[in-house]
Amino acid sequence: MAEPTAPLADDEARLAVLAQLLADGIVAALPGWVARCVAARSAGAVLDDDAVADAGRRAVQEVGPLVWKLLAADIDEQRTGPLALVRDAVRYPASVLSAAGVVPVQRDADAVRLFPDDAYDLSPGSFAELHPGLRVPGFEWGAAKAYVHRRRHAGGTAA
Repeated sequence: MAEPTAPLADDEARLAVLAQLLADGIVAALPGWVARCVAARSAGAVLDDDAVADAGRRAVQEVGPLVWKLLAADIDEQRTGPLALVRDAVRYPASVLSAAGVVPVQRDADAVRLFPDDAYDLSPGSFAELHPGLRVPGFEWGAAKAYVHRRRHAGGTAA
């Protein structure tokens, strides 16, 4: 592969823009995702609409700043990914489901091992599961992050 022609700083600036777009998209998607998770697992349970809305707001208030902080950090300082933060947010829809008396779902051994606190099997496998509109921003951010990482740590080449 040919040597990159743009300065690394330009690629880092582009990554920062993509990170901000992804963070904003994730945070904007959280209330709807919480509501969809509750609806998908409620199976006829009587739900408190105010509790669902409150759970979405709490997800934004508590997870949102973590997502923004993570994605604003230098990539070499990121010790987790934004999807992991969203996976931790299953507690918000789970609290509504539990309060409504919804029985946790059966999960396979791998799901239990990977996500022990996700009794309702709500952990998204991709940004698109959080919201379909996050598929492209998630992909673009991931590719840009990998590209910048490669340029930084492979002697400036992108090969």
